[in-house]
Amino acid sequence: MNKKVWVGGILAAIVVVSLSLAQIWADQEKNPKKQKPEAKNVILMIGDGMGEAQRHAIRLSSVGIQGEMAMDSMPYTGTVRTHSAEPEGLVTDSAAAATAMATGVKTYNGAIGVDRNKKEVKTVLEKASQMGKATGLVTTSQVTDGTPAAFASHTESRDDQSKIALQYLEQSQPDVILGGGENHWYPKGNPGKYEDDSENDPPGESKGTEGNLVKKAENQGYQYVSNREEMQDAKGTKLLGLFANEEMFKADSTDEENVYDPVVPLPEMTQKALQTLSKNKKGFFLIVEEQGMDSFGHVNDAGNTIKSGQQFDRSVALAKSFAKESGDTLVIVTGDHETGGFTIEKSDDPEYPDESGDGISKEDGPFPVAKSDQEFIVDWTTQLHTGVDVPLTAMGPGAELLIGVYENTHIHDVILKVMKEPN
Repeated sequence: MNKKVWVGGILAAIVVVSLSLAQIWADQEKNPKKQKPEAKNVILMIGDGMGEAQRHAIRLSSVGIQGEMAMDSMPYTGTVRTHSAEPEGLVTDSAAAATAMATGVKTYNGAIGVDRNKKEVKTVLEKASQMGKATGLVTTSQVTDGTPAAFASHTESRDDQSKIALQYLEQSQPDVILGGGENHWYPKGNPGKYEDDSENDPPGESKGTEGNLVKKAENQGYQYVSNREEMQDAKGTKLLGLFANEEMFKADSTDEENVYDPVVPLPEMTQKALQTLSKNKKGFFLIVEEQGMDSFGHVNDAGNTIKSGQQFDRSVALAKSFAKESGDTLVIVTGDHETGGFTIEKSDDPEYPDESGDGISKEDGPFPVAKSDQEFIVDWTTQLHTGVDVPLTAMGPGAELLIGVYENTHIHDVILKVMKEPN
């Protein structure tokens, strides 16, 4: 080849490559590929007490060995460390775990939205509200229980549930509040919509310490609903729904007394919250909690643990459907801690008799595996929380930031990083 031709070809190639790179760089200036992920909406779904084994048992019972639940079929996965602050922090409670996710700060067990020095720390829900976004709390527990309370209030003790309710109304003002716990909104002597000490509800009487907070909420513009029909018919943008005296189910010490049958199922509350909050053009932040897995774990009732978990997964499916349609919604599914030392064993295996006996932590089951002839046994090791890590799955803008192994405070950091400021 002629040397001049060869050199000319090389120079021409260099020019072409240079022009191409210049165009690429120019395009990246205009449309950078690694833009900060932004989510208009964030939905954080918490299965209280839900560890890896609980998720596995729910899956086996629902869709079988080869099946995949809504909470599993998500593109990004992580592992969350759950311990609370020292000195007692090896095993967390729900209040400390939720506070860590809400504020990015580890704290002592029982704390609600405060650090270990009992100083208030602003939560992601409060920051979302400051951005002009709508906010919501949905749970099958009391709406003022540890998990929802940690996102929307600040108290030294999770037991101050009436004070927590008052803070909802006077400070954080979530647009949607749906769940149980009517007893903490009405003063003694005023039973509210649900009869005190009802056989179909956890026992207890109205014990509010801050006056009639339902009336106060209505005066502030909340539409108050107390049953499924009223909730479905509600049209406003501020909604308070209280559907039980305490938790929306009954978890007693014996399986015979346990009932999981909320008067308004968690998926329906979730759907209503999404419909209501999405009216805000600036977006929203929503907490959805299923309390049943924790409460039934404390009494070693695997059947109702699984049943409540199935309702939670149906709620996850609704959130995922909303996120796929919106295109700008981050959905996170995780547990706050594990409850019961739950494990799965082979049914009727003579080589492995029930080593735990007939008392606390005895074997539970058998339970059928969907789409098969197999069964499994659940074995428990405790009636308390454990210190094991819990799984997390996520989808949507910024979900890739939740890959790996990390502290539960990282969930707060990611949400805050991706939550889009409204224009």
